[in-house]
Amino acid sequence: MDGKVERLPQLKEFQEGLRGKVALVTGASGDIGRAIALYLATRGANLVLHGRRINKLQAVAAEIAELGVSCRYAALDVRDEKAVADSIAELALKEESPDILVNNAGIYRTAAVLGHQTVDWEEIIDTNLKGAFFYSRAVLDKMIERRWGRIINISSISGKTAEMHGAAYSASKFGLIGFTQALALESATKGVTVNAVCPGWVEGELSTAQLLDPVWCNLNSIKVEESMELARFSVPQERFIDAAEVAALTAYLASEAARGITGQSINVCGGMCFV
Repeated sequence: MDGKVERLPQLKEFQEGLRGKVALVTGASGDIGRAIALYLATRGANLVLHGRRINKLQAVAAEIAELGVSCRYAALDVRDEKAVADSIAELALKEESPDILVNNAGIYRTAAVLGHQTVDWEEIIDTNLKGAFFYSRAVLDKMIERRWGRIINISSISGKTAEMHGAAYSASKFGLIGFTQALALESATKGVTVNAVCPGWVEGELSTAQLLDPVWCNLNSIKVEESMELARFSVPQERFIDAAEVAALTAYLASEAARGITGQSINVCGGMCFV
């Protein structure tokens, strides 16, 4: 093998291979964001958490502090272009410009296209897609300067196969995958990888709110009391995905072991989507 085996990353190097790196996670006040932040912290990364719910961010930061890495947090709306740029600039001044960016912030609203409110459409697109653009643009120059960076966008299997009565959500997640591929091509020779993770039904507050929403159930001709069970059985594995499973893949894509993976959109869905 000409010594190639010796160059493979060892387990300890993967487990602690992010030590000294700075990872910024948006939407860190939600279930998936929290899990991602904790997984990156266990790999040794220092965390920056952004989200809208300051009390939730404080709780996640307290968990991370117990892992022996630094953590700072800020209540921030990803749709606010100036706030995003200012926040990243402030980190750069403190020599804490992110090495790893996880664009996880996202919202969902149910609506048929006929009668869809423009304000709802714009909020979904701006949060799920435009926010990822704002953050990626803000961190990219320093990543290129260092010749090392990881941008991981949390999309959805609804970004590969459209979701009925979720047109804005699907449009935003399809767009996020396209953005992932385009940015990966631009960054391929600059030491930066860009990938997307595409969850299916993830157990947590976001999916529960959707599945128990009377409007969603009515549009899909489902009884509210049967919705959760029907969703579970729509998954070939007959279970909801745990947020930790999404986080584990994200942490791997952030590692040096994944340096050859870029421009990919990887499903974590229990077999719901094969695209």
